Amino acid sequence: MPVVGVIRRGAYVDSVALMLVQREARAAPGVEEAGCVMGTEANKALLREAGLDFPDLATAGPDDLVLAARGVTEEAARAAIALAADALARRRQAAAPGYRPRTVAAAVRQLPEATLALISVPGRFARGPAQEALDAGLHVLLFSDNVPLEDEVALKARAAARGLLCMGPDCGTAIVGGAALGFANRVRRGPIGLVGAAGTGLQEVTALIHRFGGGITHAIGTGGRDLSAAVGGVTMLQGLRALALDPATEVIVLVGKPPAPEVAAALLAAARACGKPVVVCFVGAPVEAGGGVESATTLEDAARLAVRRASGADPGVPGLRALPAQEAARLGPGQRYVRGLYAGGTLCYEALVLLRGHVGPVASNTPLRPDEQLDPPTRSRGHTVVDMGADEFTQGRLHPMLDPTLRLQRLQQEAADPETAVLLFDVVLGYGAHPDPAGTLVPVVRDLRARGPGGSVCLVASVCGTDDDPQNAAAQRAALVDAGVLVEDSNARAARLAGLIAEARGSRGEPWSPPPIAPAASPPPWPDVGNVRRLLQAPPAVINVGLELFAESLQAQGVPVVAVDWQPPAGGKKHLLDLLDKLEA
Repeated sequence: MPVVGVIRRGAYVDSVALMLVQREARAAPGVEEAGCVMGTEANKALLREAGLDFPDLATAGPDDLVLAARGVTEEAARAAIALAADALARRRQAAAPGYRPRTVAAAVRQLPEATLALISVPGRFARGPAQEALDAGLHVLLFSDNVPLEDEVALKARAAARGLLCMGPDCGTAIVGGAALGFANRVRRGPIGLVGAAGTGLQEVTALIHRFGGGITHAIGTGGRDLSAAVGGVTMLQGLRALALDPATEVIVLVGKPPAPEVAAALLAAARACGKPVVVCFVGAPVEAGGGVESATTLEDAARLAVRRASGADPGVPGLRALPAQEAARLGPGQRYVRGLYAGGTLCYEALVLLRGHVGPVASNTPLRPDEQLDPPTRSRGHTVVDMGADEFTQGRLHPMLDPTLRLQRLQQEAADPETAVLLFDVVLGYGAHPDPAGTLVPVVRDLRARGPGGSVCLVASVCGTDDDPQNAAAQRAALVDAGVLVEDSNARAARLAGLIAEARGSRGEPWSPPPIAPAASPPPWPDVGNVRRLLQAPPAVINVGLELFAESLQAQGVPVVAVDWQPPAGGKKHLLDLLDKLEA
């Protein structure tokens, strides 16, 4: 079959737009396969694997657009490429009709009331637009991952010096003034404010607070590395101080994986000194309660405690939806292991912590202990839980919350292993996420369930989201249950159910009880958060740099937004970028 390929040099297009256009090209008459990608080495390898190699492909760079198609005839392949090019042009025009500014400064002139920049460009380029936004007086939500640590430290120092927030890098979620940013969920307003170094952790807690009848003032994301010793919790401390001074916030929740010890101690001391009740959930790591601070070891516990402190109502603790022994009894000989495949990094970590108490050590690409590192991450051993949104799975691919293809393939791979007893997974909803994640899972799940008694696996899941989300959590749960999935009310409950089934198959747990985190002798100095308080007083106006999907989400919420027509500086050429850096130094 003839393959036709076209390379457009220095023509950056965001990955979500490319995924959608690729689907259109694949559906064109006479087309067997099509690819629309940026020319990274990983993407070029994927094209070759799909039989879309062509003579000039090797010359494409990471900032070159590659369109390729294989058709029953050369004419069909060329028509598919023309269709893809036209679809890209249409999406570009629909996302931002008329003039599109090329810089953040020009975008601010077009939207002078702008208060925040949402940046989702490739990580190696993120520092430039983030600096430009901070210098323009904008707070920053930096969605980009793979940003060098030294860039994060520099950006957060620059932001703090101006009294601004730098949420991220790798910050996937925030709710500011009622506006859902990134992959946030639609939740009711209320008296509970959150600061989270965990995207899906924030989503899980805010969605559960909503389900328990509570509501959210703001949810400030920080990015996972904010709690490292190198960064020092800069953004979490800013968020804590701003919420402590926010008259609408009555209860504060801090969420994240366990911080570096010195950062944890400083933040706990600050929480005790902030003057409001604070629920602290450093997943799996208890903190010393007292001084207005309560400790929660799971995300569900954090939501329950926050609602209880805010309203006095107790949401209650229902039992599990399935009988573990009954589920275990229908499995065949040799089926004993839990295999978890997660889209959410914090949900994955929580599952690791909870499973250990039921099954002992669990291998992972984000392990609790170094000796449990999964290498390679593409092949499970024993009990295994994998973060499918980690960098090794998203280089050259979209995050599984947007494109489920890789996780669907891994589900089938794990189900084919005769030792797999339980497949554990999350379904994460919200603005910007896949429009119907359960719909992509149901055909695969039905196929796995059709293998019959003794040859099937137990499928256990949780749905992170609300009934008000674009995907509707109730409808997503119903579709999964109808397909035979055991759907629990939270990630913690799903992980416990999976662990109990494995226990009934002979696994034995191992305690995971680190000593409680103690506060530092005195709290750190409070940062100046005057500009942050002003940000929280009203819905933001946003400059979007990167994924058009986020601009579309904000427009749907009625948030003023201007999209920047961003392109890699210096054509993405490393030697020219290095020269620019030296000139700016």
